[in-house]
Amino acid sequence: MRFTKMHGAGNDYVLVDLYEEQVEDPGALARAMTDRRAGVGADGLLLLGPPDAAEEADISMEMLNPDGSRAEMCGNGLRCLAKFAYDNRRVAQNPFRVATGRGVLEVSLSLSGTEVTGASVNMGPPILDPEAIPALLPGHPVVEQDLEVGDETYKVTCVSMGNPHCVIYVDDVDAFDVEGIGAAIETHELFPRHTNVEFVQIVGRSEVKQRTWERGAGETLACGTGACAVGVAGVLTGRTDPELVCHVRGGDLQVKWDGKGPVFLSGPAVQVFEGVWDD
Repeated sequence: MRFTKMHGAGNDYVLVDLYEEQVEDPGALARAMTDRRAGVGADGLLLLGPPDAAEEADISMEMLNPDGSRAEMCGNGLRCLAKFAYDNRRVAQNPFRVATGRGVLEVSLSLSGTEVTGASVNMGPPILDPEAIPALLPGHPVVEQDLEVGDETYKVTCVSMGNPHCVIYVDDVDAFDVEGIGAAIETHELFPRHTNVEFVQIVGRSEVKQRTWERGAGETLACGTGACAVGVAGVLTGRTDPELVCHVRGGDLQVKWDGKGPVFLSGPAVQVFEGVWDD
């Protein structure tokens, strides 16, 4: 089975092209291929394929976490998949539409000559209804609500970008216990479907530092939907402006949200290498 290794701001993926390959058990394949010791190593498995006949899209994307679970949405993965699709002529136009677990989303590629260097994605409007996130916390939206974790209480803002996120502002994100607190919040009883967790340090009105504990993956170098959630949370709490640069450990992501419409995410997309998986 041929595969391609890609990354978006350090958030890395194994991509399999279903136009050429067949995958009988995506969950098992994800667990095997993303293993960083016994497999290729990645934050997730991307499956590129044709859309269903009823979907008004050009291609489709399915994303699986390293534990084999399906992720409803993945912004960094979508940019990588879009680059692969354009480079390998699965699409010829720019922009184009991709069917995802969040619905059909439009992607606009950034080109340097004929080379795809990145992409901007219309991620759709944020989901702020706590029942739809889901988050069993007061408020509609859930903004700066108390969440007890062990002996500590954190102020959290909850957003879904098709997948759930919990945003927490901290003074020093580099020194914060992302692994310990992130893992505890991911499986907290107030998040029925578990949650991704963003730890954010304010640099300025248009700039933050972000670390993310991803549901089913652990800490990653970047999270596109997480950056979107941080942009939304910044506007909701009045901390940041509608246009925001998120400094993640793997690079920078740009987010735009005017407070009422769709969220736009921009960032790099890089092919690392190609290979053959002997399964």
